[in-house]
Amino acid sequence: MMETILQPRIIGARDWATIVFVLMFVIIAIVKSVFESRFQDFMKLIVSDKYIKMYRDSMYLMSGFTIFLFVVQLVSLAFFIQLCLNHFFHTSKTDGILFIQITTFLSVFVLSKFLIEKIIATSFNIEEFSDQFNLQKVSYRTYVGLLLLPVDTILFYNSSLPDLLLYVLIVAVLLTNLLTYVISLKNYQNLLIGKLFYFILYLCALEIAPYYFICYWFTKS
Repeated sequence: MMETILQPRIIGARDWATIVFVLMFVIIAIVKSVFESRFQDFMKLIVSDKYIKMYRDSMYLMSGFTIFLFVVQLVSLAFFIQLCLNHFFHTSKTDGILFIQITTFLSVFVLSKFLIEKIIATSFNIEEFSDQFNLQKVSYRTYVGLLLLPVDTILFYNSSLPDLLLYVLIVAVLLTNLLTYVISLKNYQNLLIGKLFYFILYLCALEIAPYYFICYWFTKS
């Protein structure tokens, strides 16, 4: 008679990440089903500006489509930052507390920056441009976040990451953000001509200074 030996299941430290990854893909699937036509236009953003032209109204900035995919973008970027910290600074990529801290910091930073932008844009009477500018930035950055999510998934479960791959991904993310500004300035150059001085103040105060102080604080700490 064979004796059955039961082995207790050991819950790994990566289980929380698996749940988060699955949840993000479920959110993407739901958004795709609910906003099918818009999602199809959005996924063509890299080759066509049809999405930007069709959904340029500021009301789309607070739509369910934008908010849900914005959450996916935050999670995707948080995972990428944690992977970089793990690779270059030897932190734990399976540390759920660290992931929550990174996600919380990103959320507070982005939302605080958005609220301050709204206040300053209203004061400078460039609210129309600010809303359209933010919508375009969110669209391109969300697109990058969606592309980055499956990459994060592969890298997270890979024990060995080449330096070159991470450097390429970091440069690609930074260049994409820079390209977003260039495209936005080109699209709204006629709107900016009469309010160039206020826009320069807006750009320095809210698009350059915050990232400069973050880099300064990070390098010092």
